[in-house]
Amino acid sequence: MAVPKRKKSRSNTRHRRSQWKTAAPTLVECPTCRDTKLPHTACQTCGTYDRRQVIAPSA
Repeated sequence: MAVPKRKKSRSNTRHRRSQWKTAAPTLVECPTCRDTKLPHTACQTCGTYDRRQVIAPSA
């Protein structure tokens, strides 16, 4: 079984971890109610998808 020959330094570990970034989700405007929503999902506000009513509006 492979075993590391030397201990990874704290600097190298943190340098590698610094590339782990989160990205903000992409939001698009609902064509019906002009509210922001995730792309390719039904709007939670008005309940439409592709200009068709698919779910009951939340409120």
